[in-house]
Amino acid sequence: MTARGAGGARKRKTKEKAPPTVREHIADSYSNLACAHAAIERGATKYSRTEYIIRARLRRGLLDGRMQMRSLYRDERLKMTNAQACHYCGATKKLCMDHLIPKLRGGPDAADNLVWACRSCNGSKGARDMLAWMRRKDRFPPLLVLRRYLKIVARYCDENGHMDTLLERLGGDSGMPFDVRLLPVSTLASREIPAVGNAEAVGRTR
Repeated sequence: MTARGAGGARKRKTKEKAPPTVREHIADSYSNLACAHAAIERGATKYSRTEYIIRARLRRGLLDGRMQMRSLYRDERLKMTNAQACHYCGATKKLCMDHLIPKLRGGPDAADNLVWACRSCNGSKGARDMLAWMRRKDRFPPLLVLRRYLKIVARYCDENGHMDTLLERLGGDSGMPFDVRLLPVSTLASREIPAVGNAEAVGRTR
């Protein structure tokens, strides 16, 4: 006979969920971005079963190596062919180039880390991490900005051996030029994720 606890109820052990790694955190954020992008493409304000399938398949593919993020080539091509506008607010006047991941924090001094920014956004952001700056302004990053940012973060973490580091072990002094813990992972309504430019300029997330 099975022993029972007080009140005759059988006690069940709850299996604790393993803390996420940097790889899992990036995969969660990127697959959520793909889910939102798919909804935006069909002009929806709510996710359907199709978007959730896209998210699940992409996440699994990124984690088991069957799928990869697309290169930054498409993002660079869109930057060159789209009308020049601030990647953060959409303004078209008084533009300059801004390091998405600040050079002063160790961000790469490369073309794929440069985006158009108006002087107002450039001055406000300064040497802050883009996600920290957006959070401070209570804004969610535009889709194209987040997509580029995620790809740069993933590349850096892969090249520097951080992918299998537990997220909980990272602190403010991790030595990275960004705070990977700030990557958004919640499934947000598509209307909360604005895209820079028109629908054709968004391109595929993957």
